[in-house]
Parts: sequence; structure tokens; C-alpha cells
Amino acid sequence: MQNGRQIDLSTQVERVKHKTRPWKSIIFLLLTIASAVLSRQARNDSGPFSGTNQTTAHLISAGLAVAFLVFGSIATYSLAGKVRELIQPRAGTAHAAVAGYAILIVGAFTTLVITLELFAVPVGQLVLGGALTTVFVGIAAQQALGNVFAGLVLLVARPFQVGQAVRLQAGALGGTLDGIVADIGITYVRFDIDGSVMSIPNSQVLNAVVGPIPPDSEDAEDPEVTADGKSGAPGGPEQPQPRPAGPA
Repeated sequence: MQNGRQIDLSTQVERVKHKTRPWKSIIFLLLTIASAVLSRQARNDSGPFSGTNQTTAHLISAGLAVAFLVFGSIATYSLAGKVRELIQPRAGTAHAAVAGYAILIVGAFTTLVITLELFAVPVGQLVLGGALTTVFVGIAAQQALGNVFAGLVLLVARPFQVGQAVRLQAGALGGTLDGIVADIGITYVRFDIDGSVMSIPNSQVLNAVVGPIPPDSEDAEDPEVTADGKSGAPGGPEQPQPRPAGPA
């Protein structure tokens, strides 16, 4: 009886936590916005910080900028998890993961840029340098990035699922490849082919023709050949057999 009460209590606690998660995300988002506004006012000596010593105002602005970074990171992570929980029952695990990663990337980039602005860092020069660096890195890692984006396309389009038997047909694969999808990774798709696992780059899978394995076609049966029981000659009427030579 006591164990049952403990289980009910833990279930109720989980339900309460699940219900309070959206409010937690909203509270951290409001704290993030308030920190950014107060940090800008402290740096400009306006609002409630007008008439404050310049050194003190800069210290307050820097502290609020750090608070913005912390609150913004927590809010981004919490919102990404909540969106993933809401989308997963309707769109599936793959689409929910893509949406969660997109929110994390956009939120992290926005939080970083605004934090640099609050610290009076020239973001324009950093963005230009980052763009040039991204171009060089993209050229150097073209194949790897191609596999990553191809993996995202496979997760969104979902031409096949894990555990499904499919046929791939492409020149890069050496013709036709039949197997069972074992895993869809960010760079490789793993196929179980006759008990051995083969990893194929996502870009080659995306460029291949994908479809279910067709049923084996029945081989055309050869026409039956009847043999004569006496002569052994195939088909035809019964042939007369020569008499064995006997005594005269």
C-alpha cells in the first residue's frame, strides 16, 4: 500500500513539473528581455540609471549583459525542449528533433549577437570575419557538410524508416543494393545486408533511387518432357523395339 502511494505521489510530481515547464520558459524569456533593456539603459545612463557614476553604470551594464546571456541560454534550451515535446506526437521523432535543433541554433546565435551588442563589441566586423571563415570552412569540408544537409533532408522527407527493407539503385553504389535500414545518422545511413552492417554516406543515399524490394519473380518453368517407357526416346509415339537375336 505504501509503495502504491509513493508511485501515485511521484506521478503527481511529474505531472506538476510537466505543467510548469511552459511557465518556466516564459519566465526566463521575460527575464532575458528585461536584462537586455536594463543593460542598454545602464550603458546609456538613461532610465533608472540616470545620474549614476559612469564606472558603476558600466559595471551594472556588464552584469546585466551576463545575466542576459544566462537567461537567454536557459530560455532557448527550455523552449526547444517544449517545442520538441509538442511536435513529437503529431509529426514524429525525426521532425521534432529537427525543429528542436533549429530553435537551439537560432536562439543561440541571437543570444550571442545581442550579448556582444550589450558589451559594445563591433558585431559587424565579427560577422564579416565569420562569413569569410565560414566560406573557407565550407569549401574545405564540402563533402562532410553535404552529408550533414543530406541527412537533414532524409529526416524531413522520410523516404524510408528504420527497420524497413528498401532497395537503393545508383551508379555510385555499383548498381542495386538491397538491405534493411538499421540507422539514419547525421552523416551515414546504416544498412543491414545479409547480417553485415554497411554505412553509406547520406549524399549517395539521397541521390539514389529508393523503393521497396520487389517480390522475387517466379522463374518460367520448362515444359515437361515425357519419355517413352520402353525406348527411352523423348516424346512421340511408342517406337517398336528390335527383337533380341536367338537360336535359329
